[in-house]
Amino acid sequence: MSPLVVLVGPPGSGKSTIAALLSTRLGVPHRDTDADIEAEAGKPISEIFVDEGEPHFRKLERAAIVAALASDGEVLSLGGGAILDPETRADLANHTVIYLDVTLAEASSRVGLSVARPLLLGNVRTQLRNLMEARRPLYTEVATLTVLTDKKTPAEIADEIQEHLG
Repeated sequence: MSPLVVLVGPPGSGKSTIAALLSTRLGVPHRDTDADIEAEAGKPISEIFVDEGEPHFRKLERAAIVAALASDGEVLSLGGGAILDPETRADLANHTVIYLDVTLAEASSRVGLSVARPLLLGNVRTQLRNLMEARRPLYTEVATLTVLTDKKTPAEIADEIQEHLG
């Protein structure tokens, strides 16, 4: 049992949008581990960060990923920092993982000044750049395909992924 495809990438790369579109096209469910975490905790991720801290959130995230990777035939999107966990990266080795890459300029315009993204509080562009630079090698490590999402419609991105899936 395993998901059909797993989407990873930084904030603003389009993971949720593309996962929803792919699931519709492929006729399979879509699962987002961030949504799973919020449902389990009963509050938004931004509140988990404030109330319990990032280490607690990462523990919840790891549990959500383990559960999601055991599901069958879904389009799965992971939170932007999911790949920070070495166990998660090891688990992803057996899956089709699509890295949705995006430039800083494009990600900044998509994310805006969102308070729903606790790791981007403060200078959003600087925080986003730092996150993207630190995580890019990890996204690349787990990816079976990298798709640059800049200047592409969700349909074009989904087409590219579907071609890869065969």
